[in-house]
Amino acid sequence: MATYVLVHGGSHGGWCYQRVARRLRSAGHDVYAPTLTGVGERAHLLGPDIDLDAHITDVVQVLRYEDLDDVILVGHSYGGMVITGVADRALDRVGHLVYLDAATPANGQSLADLAPELMAASRASARVIDGVELVNFPGEGPMPHYGLTDPDDIAWLAPKITPHPWKCFAQPLRLENEASLRGIPQSQIVCTSTLPHRDPADLEPARTAGRLWDIDTGHDLMITEPEAVADLLRQVAAV
Repeated sequence: MATYVLVHGGSHGGWCYQRVARRLRSAGHDVYAPTLTGVGERAHLLGPDIDLDAHITDVVQVLRYEDLDDVILVGHSYGGMVITGVADRALDRVGHLVYLDAATPANGQSLADLAPELMAASRASARVIDGVELVNFPGEGPMPHYGLTDPDDIAWLAPKITPHPWKCFAQPLRLENEASLRGIPQSQIVCTSTLPHRDPADLEPARTAGRLWDIDTGHDLMITEPEAVADLLRQVAAV
């Protein structure tokens, strides 16, 4: 039995992993899918202090208060920023990192640095509400439906999307234990369409270890291909 902590991307919540989590739990694994502060069902906690550090702390606290060890930590999209920071701060609790079509940052990089064109397009429609600069409103931005094409999937996704604080995307990640962090085994599960646009160096550790996989689907692959994603996550646990 393995323990998975599934971290969502921008404007989503733990809800986006329902289909994957169901499959992993049915195989006997423990699964946690926390929602980051200020989005999803925790949107009512949105405030001007919500940034990348706050989201890293959200997940670190889950690991500590649930007494989780040897965790397979999975991050989708912006969640790659979060899980990298979590592993840096909780090295003794993380056994494997899985980047799910996700950002793979180095020390000092922000998501805006890693995906400048996409983030610029997101910020172009920013609005300030209650003192918080928000982007990626439902149905807006460069990926209004996050790669979903099935009408039923879109109908399920659309009412759950919440705008995301821009501060999270602009804040550089600060690592204190980068050398040790890079020693944690990692896997990459990416969308086939994004492979040509990725830095080969970011993928090399997973490729060398035989844990680089691609799925021909849209960005929200945990929604469109939950069986394939769950199967690959089970393979990670079996290594």
